[in-house]
Amino acid sequence: MASEQFVRALQDQIGHEFSAHQQYVGIATYYDALTMPQMAALFYAQAVEERDHAMMMIQYLLDQDQPIVIPALAAPRMDFADVVEPVQVALDQEKRVTSQINELTRIARDDNDFASDQFMQWFIKEQVEEVAKMSDLLAVVTRSKHDYERIEDWIAREETGEASDPTAPPIAGA
Repeated sequence: MASEQFVRALQDQIGHEFSAHQQYVGIATYYDALTMPQMAALFYAQAVEERDHAMMMIQYLLDQDQPIVIPALAAPRMDFADVVEPVQVALDQEKRVTSQINELTRIARDDNDFASDQFMQWFIKEQVEEVAKMSDLLAVVTRSKHDYERIEDWIAREETGEASDPTAPPIAGA
């Protein structure tokens, strides 16, 4: 059974994941409005990933016979100074989520909640990938901020999409 402290922290994390989902939708629509379909598609896909992360956490709580709490969310940021700023927002968000995931893991370990610790391992791996992806994207967008087509070409060439991960936790409702 999941520890009470871990359950409360995971309930909060569900809100963070849904908030990340909304922020990525906001970023995607910003790029969509600039007629940057590759960047928009990348961030729409990121939004779905964040939603799925929240749903994985919901499924875990359901499997642990724990209450589901979905916190209220602040509106996402929608206005940006240039094409670089949304990617910086995304990178900062991924770094913040990494800290949150690490804290959840620490709580599980401190409480000897081995099942919850094991559940968090996939998210730790995922966050390494997400921070690396956004770091690379920030470098490209910063170099090419005045050449939207170059950014779009890089995304089209380098972003192949992610294959389904058989080690991922189950998604509620999937």
